[in-house]
Amino acid sequence: MSGPVIFWFRRDLRLTDNPALTAAVATGRPVLPLFIVDDSILAPAGPTRAAYLQATLASLAETLQGKLVVRSGRPRDVLADIAKEVGARSVFATGDCANYGARRDRETASDLEQQGIVLNFVGSPYAVAPGTITSKTGEPFKVFSAFRRVWDTLEVAAPLPAPPGEWVGAPSEPLETISAGAGRARPLYFGDLPDAPPPLPPAGEAAAWELVQSFRSRVDDYNDTRNDPGRDGTSALSPHLRFGTVHPRQLIAEFAGPGDGRRVFISEVTWREFYADVLFHHPRSVWENLQSQMNYLDVDRDAAAVAKFQQWARGETGYPLVDAGMRQLLETGWMHNRVRMVAASFLVKHLHLDWRWGARWFMWRLIDGDIASNQHGWQWTAGTGTDAAPYHRIFNPTTQAERFDPTGSYIHRYIPALRGVDAPQCLQPGGGEGLLAPPGYVTPMIDAKTERDEALRRFAVARETARAHRG
Repeated sequence: MSGPVIFWFRRDLRLTDNPALTAAVATGRPVLPLFIVDDSILAPAGPTRAAYLQATLASLAETLQGKLVVRSGRPRDVLADIAKEVGARSVFATGDCANYGARRDRETASDLEQQGIVLNFVGSPYAVAPGTITSKTGEPFKVFSAFRRVWDTLEVAAPLPAPPGEWVGAPSEPLETISAGAGRARPLYFGDLPDAPPPLPPAGEAAAWELVQSFRSRVDDYNDTRNDPGRDGTSALSPHLRFGTVHPRQLIAEFAGPGDGRRVFISEVTWREFYADVLFHHPRSVWENLQSQMNYLDVDRDAAAVAKFQQWARGETGYPLVDAGMRQLLETGWMHNRVRMVAASFLVKHLHLDWRWGARWFMWRLIDGDIASNQHGWQWTAGTGTDAAPYHRIFNPTTQAERFDPTGSYIHRYIPALRGVDAPQCLQPGGGEGLLAPPGYVTPMIDAKTERDEALRRFAVARETARAHRG
């Protein structure tokens, strides 16, 4: 071969611990680093995630001495064209396990093979590749606890250093192609909800390792602080895991060890691995209920339901913890995980709306929007997914605020109208009742107890209907 090899960057936008990139460099050929702007992925992505992706690629391009090539189009066409331009006969990429990605990769590899180009897949975005873990009978696990027990027994490879590659370039489109291509598949029920991305945190591999360094001093307290949204208790690494500026294998190597904080942090990494495994075995679960009986659940879809959805998305429900979370999402492109669960439960079980509406809004606004974690997290909360006792878990937004934001610091941060209202009053619906209600904050849109009872009624009907259809 006289030409370079092509490295196709995807969800692995880093140089360290990148087995596929290491394999490309090991060929001894110069490496052309390529990112393909795939319309099938960008069209349903909101401007927030697209902007963060663009910033991440800008950081990567700088690391690669400006040699990163950006092209838009179908991957099979882009790879064939650029291979012909530079005389490449080999392409390397990290494997993909998601439904669309796996199908795209099979089709692309087949097309390139017919043109004499070999597409090599090496490694996975996960510490344990999805589909690896099964029960003794060969079945995938349906609940996290059983999956985790097997996951814990597997040896995770040691992280790799960055390979000393020789990078070569080619004509490239501007990075702005990414922002320009995002957001065309915007659902109508979003109405006039805001699209503009918020100010974003630093992106790229160096930014990821700054967070790792910061978290080292706090990881031992993680179990005590992770559920308190008003404290700096989490790692904030989820956007970097999403785009692969850090690999879970690297986090395991950094933070594995004795102590509840480290153990629980690795458990949270394993939840991400579990949801990827669920998606691998059940690709239709991106938009279909894992629990088939929940197909009979009555959800609201009329114009009033759309109005409720938009009120929830704006953070105007009158329930302070829910509203603080939804406003954090609008203002930062991120939301604390405890509050994600509370906000999701409120949409599905107090407003009686379809979990898919909320999941799509989160994917639209979150910089860490990951299809496996997002969809299955929503299904877990909605009672349609992997939880063994799904529907009767209904988070009370006021009780959750009293337990996890007892001083109101998180609520004060994102709801200006409540900053002059002390806890526990600021934790209550409407920020207090009657004469205690602060001016400028919204009246509660529903009565939580009434709608909780309605949710349980609908669940009972769905369960009986499912039994009747089975019988």
